[in-house]
Parts: sequence; C-alpha cells; structure tokens
Amino acid sequence: MPDRFVRTALAAVLVLLGLFVAQPYVTALLFSAETPRAVTARGDLAPAESTTVALFEQASPSVVHVFAQAAARGQSLMRLDDEEEGGQGQGGGTQTGTGFVWDAGGHVVTNNHVVQAATQSGGSIAVRLSSGEVVGARVVGTAPSYDLAVLQLGRVSKMPPPLSIGTSANLKVGQTAYAIGNPFGLDHTLTTGVISALQRRLPTGEGRELSGVIQTDAAINPGNSGGPLLDSAGRLIGVNTAIYSPSGASAGIGFAVPVDTVNRVVPDLIRSGRVRNPGIGIIAGQEATAARLGIDGVVVLRVLRGSPAAAAGIQGVDPGTGEIGDIIVGVGGKPIHRLAELTAALQAAGVGQGVTLTIERDGRTRTVRITTADVAENRQ
Repeated sequence: MPDRFVRTALAAVLVLLGLFVAQPYVTALLFSAETPRAVTARGDLAPAESTTVALFEQASPSVVHVFAQAAARGQSLMRLDDEEEGGQGQGGGTQTGTGFVWDAGGHVVTNNHVVQAATQSGGSIAVRLSSGEVVGARVVGTAPSYDLAVLQLGRVSKMPPPLSIGTSANLKVGQTAYAIGNPFGLDHTLTTGVISALQRRLPTGEGRELSGVIQTDAAINPGNSGGPLLDSAGRLIGVNTAIYSPSGASAGIGFAVPVDTVNRVVPDLIRSGRVRNPGIGIIAGQEATAARLGIDGVVVLRVLRGSPAAAAGIQGVDPGTGEIGDIIVGVGGKPIHRLAELTAALQAAGVGQGVTLTIERDGRTRTVRITTADVAENRQ
C-alpha cells in the first residue's frame, strides 16, 4: 500500500513537472498573435499635450535649418548630400544652426556665430525650409555684440509665415518655454522646459556682455543656435544662443537673447546692415591690468577724435609717460566697476541720449554730462 502511494505521488509530481516545463510552449502555441492586433482607442489628448502639439504645428513651418560654408572649403552648400550627424559636413568647413523667418520679406534671424566663418571668408550660406526646399541666402547684417545675424532668403516657392513676436519684459521664472531647432543636424526638434532665471549676463565679445539674458532648462544642443524660444502662446520670447556644459551637450542650462533686444537690433540690421551702438567714443584699458593696479572702474585708454568724450574733455592714458588719465566710476549716479557695466548703461540709454558720468582723475572726482553717439562695436 505505501509503495503504491509513493508511485502515485511520484507520477503526479512528474506530470506536474512536465506541465510546468511545457507551459510556455503551450501558451505560445495557443495564444500567439499571428495577425495584426486591434488598435485600442486612445481618446482625446491631455490638454497640455494638445497645447504643445498645436504650438509646434503653428511655429515649426517658420523655423529653418542654416548651413554656412567657409570659402576655403570650396564646396557648394546647395548640395547637402554629405551632411553628418553633429552639424559638420565631410568637408569639415560647414557650420550648421537654426534660424526663423522674421518677416514676409524673407528675412531670417539666426546667431552671428552660426554664419561668422562664412561671412568673414566670403563663403556661401544655404537655408533649408520646413518644406525641404533648399535656397541660397546672403547676410544682410550682423551684430556680434548681441550674437545676432539677419539673412535674406533667395527665391522660394512659398514664403513661410513669420513667427509671432512676444515680449521679454514680463517673463516670469517658472513659466513654460519651448525651443525648436536642429540639434546635431536633426530637423525640427521640439524640447520643452521652463524659464529657469532672468537677467543673466552673457559674454558675446571682447569686453562686452549681453544683459537681460534668459536662462532655460529646455534642452539646447549644438545646432539649436539661432532657433526660437517660445512661450505657451507660441510667441517668440528669445533666440537660443548658448549652452553651459563642459561636454558641449545640454546640461539643463541654456541661454537665449531676450526678444525685446532682438526686436530692437534686427530692424537696424535690415535697414543698414549694422546696429546702432550707443557709446561716448573711448577705447577702454584692459580690465586685468586695471585690477593689478588696484583700479576700480573703467580706465580710459584713448579718446577718439571728434567724439562726445573728446568734446567733454575726457582724457586717456598719456602716450608719452603712460600716466593714467580719467577713470569712469559711475553712470547716472550708479557705480560701475568694469566695461560690461558701462556698456550696459549706455545701451540702456540709447543713441543720442544724455548721460551723467562720474570720473576720477588724480584722486579727485567730478561729474560730466555727455550725449551718446553711434560708435563702432569694438569701441565704447
């Protein structure tokens, strides 16, 4: 009797073990879907998703891909067959970035650093529209101090619509921001985030800083340069210009030129090819040298002949003895410590406006009333 029970139990165990081993094969045999499965109805998109989709569909036709080739490479940009991921062609001389249509006249705004090499070498520029059409373009004007450039499109089959313009004056930290661009050569990529900070300062040239810069955590990578930063209404609020990252890839800190600056600079570039640059007609000394000498302020190295500074009696460094003349330590009653602060104050005043400078000379301080003029970008 016990032997029979043991044999029965062992047989049952073997049967169960066999079923356990065979179960995956039986399940696959009986339940495999060998025909396309029925699609499950999704329902409506969430309101936030619908808003983002509508924003991209509205704005993306106005965003373009910019290709700038230095003349030394001698390769036509109307042939884009050799593009490589990452923004460089096989020739190695192609800089790619993003731009957007500014007006119905075919003007495109992008970053100056995207087209700088082509501009300086007499190279060629091409633009690929959202439709896929590739057209030639020429540089209308550049503003290195703002990292902005304006292009004029050649003949196109159908002009894309300009982007709607917003304002950067009332932006709030935390509001949603959308970036559209061509990172690593990938067309029309949308990233989203928030405005992380306002009133940042960004170096754009020797001795110059762009004030009021927008910081965002919307992913900005190489190739996004010159693309639009939009608010939730699809309006332009900035031009993506830089990222802060040791590796060169997005690390959650991107910067954009505020649209109020763009809306002031771009019309000047379209009208005259350059931006009106408010200054007083001086060349400033090196900040590092002033710091070594213990000087707090902007050392006037040289005064330009016929400038507002010359008319006001401002003096630079004596070329014979090297004796320091005037040091600008304040504008409008507010102290300044370096050239970037002087530049920002004069830009806020504008061309042809009166400003009051506080100046030190030989240990004595005085104030001078002076009217700004339009000066070259590498002077102040």
